[in-house]
Amino acid sequence: MNDSAVIAAPPTDRVLDLFQGIRLTPTQRRIAHSLVQHAASAAYLSAAEIAELAKVSQPSVTRFAVALGYDGYPALRRRLREIAAAGQGRPDLVSTGNEVQRAVRAEADNLDRLAEQLADRDGVTAAGNLLAGSRPLVVLGLRAAAPLAGYFAYFAAKVLPDVRVLDSGGTLLTDRLEQARAAGASALLAIVLPRYPRESLDALAAARAAGMSVVVITDSAVSPAAEYADIVLPAAVGAQLVFDLHTAPMTLSMVLLQAICDAAPADAQRRLEEFEQSAARRQLFVG
Repeated sequence: MNDSAVIAAPPTDRVLDLFQGIRLTPTQRRIAHSLVQHAASAAYLSAAEIAELAKVSQPSVTRFAVALGYDGYPALRRRLREIAAAGQGRPDLVSTGNEVQRAVRAEADNLDRLAEQLADRDGVTAAGNLLAGSRPLVVLGLRAAAPLAGYFAYFAAKVLPDVRVLDSGGTLLTDRLEQARAAGASALLAIVLPRYPRESLDALAAARAAGMSVVVITDSAVSPAAEYADIVLPAAVGAQLVFDLHTAPMTLSMVLLQAICDAAPADAQRRLEEFEQSAARRQLFVG
C-alpha cells in the first residue's frame, strides 16, 4: 500500500456504544474488550473465534449477545457488520498521507472523541470530588502509565498537600498502598493502559479490599481495569506506531485535575499562590 492510500479507522467508538448503560460481568467485559480490540475484524468472526480471543466459553459469547438485547450471537454479528459497513468511506474516519501523518491524525481523532465525551462532565466532576477529599491522594501508574502518573502528580502536588505516586511494582507496591491507607487515603487514581499490567489490576483489587474508592483512567470503558473501578474515565490510545501514543489519556488527566481544583477552588487557589511565592523567593524559574 502506498503512502497516499486512504485508510479507514476501526469503528471502535461505535462498537463501544453497544455497551453503554449495561452493567457487564467480568466475563462479559472480557468479551466486550475483545470486540473493541478487534473492531475491524470481529464482525466476520464466529462465536467460537470470539470466545477464543476472549479466553471464555462459546456459550458465554451467546449469553453476552443476549445480555445486549440480541436474539443470539448471529444477530449481534449482523449489527457489527452494519457498524463496519457504515464506517467505510466516511470522510471523518479516513486520512491520507504517510504512516506517521496518519498516526498523528488518528490522535487528533482521539482528542475529538474525548471532547465529545466531555459534553457530559458528570463522571469527571464526580471523580474530581472523590479525589479532592483524599488525604493523601494516591496515584497509581505502572510500566507505560508511569510517566503519566508522574506528570499528573507533579501538578496535583501544587494544589493538594500530599500526593503519593505508586509507579513501581513488586512487594513494596502493596506496602506503600497499605501505608497510604493507614495515613488516611480514601481514594486512588489509577492510570491503566495497554497492555494492562497484572500488578496494576492486583493493586486495584487490594485498594478496593482496603475500602478505598477507585477512579481509573484507561483506554476504554471495557478495559480490564474497569472491573475494579468506582468511576471509569476512558480515553483512547493511539496504536498506529510501533509504540502506543497516549495523547488523549494525558489530556484527560489534566481535565481531571481541573475538576479536582473546581471541587475546592479556595484551597486550590491558596496553595497555588503559596507555591508561586515560594518559587519567586527561591528563583526557581528564569521566565
